[in-house]
Amino acid sequence: MSSTPQQPKRPLTILQRSLNMKVSVRLKNELEYRGRMNNVDSYMNLILLDAEEFNGANANPVANYGKVVIRGNNVLFIKIEKDL
Repeated sequence: MSSTPQQPKRPLTILQRSLNMKVSVRLKNELEYRGRMNNVDSYMNLILLDAEEFNGANANPVANYGKVVIRGNNVLFIKIEKDL
């Protein structure tokens, strides 16, 4: 059985292909934002629409925002959600 080498996945390319999808973004300060990713740039700055803010493990939103701009250097991870 031969294995074909996989192309390395580039995070920025994956994010650009996931525009208008629901994402969950965890920041270094443990805040989490969930919403629809409207835009991403080469620094991984994000614009989320219909964003909700969550504080740590709290399951209930702390605040609701129409639009949120997140600076890329504050991001710990970004999770692309199938159902958010």
